[in-house]
Amino acid sequence: MEFKLRPWEMSDLDTLVVIADNPNISNNLTNRFPHPYTRESGEGFIKMARSHDPFHIMAIEINNKVAGGVGIHPQDDIFCKNAELGYWLAEPYWGKGVMTNAVRQMVAYGFRKFDIDRIFARPFGSNIGSQKVLEKAGFQLEATFKQTLYKNGRYEDELVYAVRR
Repeated sequence: MEFKLRPWEMSDLDTLVVIADNPNISNNLTNRFPHPYTRESGEGFIKMARSHDPFHIMAIEINNKVAGGVGIHPQDDIFCKNAELGYWLAEPYWGKGVMTNAVRQMVAYGFRKFDIDRIFARPFGSNIGSQKVLEKAGFQLEATFKQTLYKNGRYEDELVYAVRR
C-alpha cells in the first residue's frame, strides 16, 4: 500500500482525532497517547510535532489523508548517540506492510538527520504486530524486561529492539 511521510499540519486535526480515538491503538502506547483522544490532545500534539527542526515526528499519509504517525526522539546525556522510535497506525491499515516500510524510511531519515548510532523501540511484550514490524524493518531484540510496564491495570513485559547505523 502506498503512503508518504510528511510533516504534521493543523489541517490534519479532524482526521487525527477520529483515527487516534481508538483503544486498540492507545492500549499499546504510553499514557501520553490518551484515550479518549480529544481535539485538545490533537492540537497539542501537532503543535509539539511541528516545533522541532529538523522534524522528529512525521505523519503517515495514505490517499491524501493522515493515517498515523512515526517519530524519532533523540536522547541526551550519556544516551546522546541513541534515539527512540515511536509509531502508530490507524487500525484499517494494520497488516498491510505500511508500518514496516514507514519504520524503514524513518530509520534512514533518523540516521541522515541526527548524530546518532542506534535507534531503539520498546514495544509491549503482548504487541506481537509491533514486534513483527520491527523485525521486518531490521531491528534485533536486545532485551526483555519482565513485567516492568503498567498499563490499564496490568503488568506488561517491555521489549527493547534496536538497529545500529
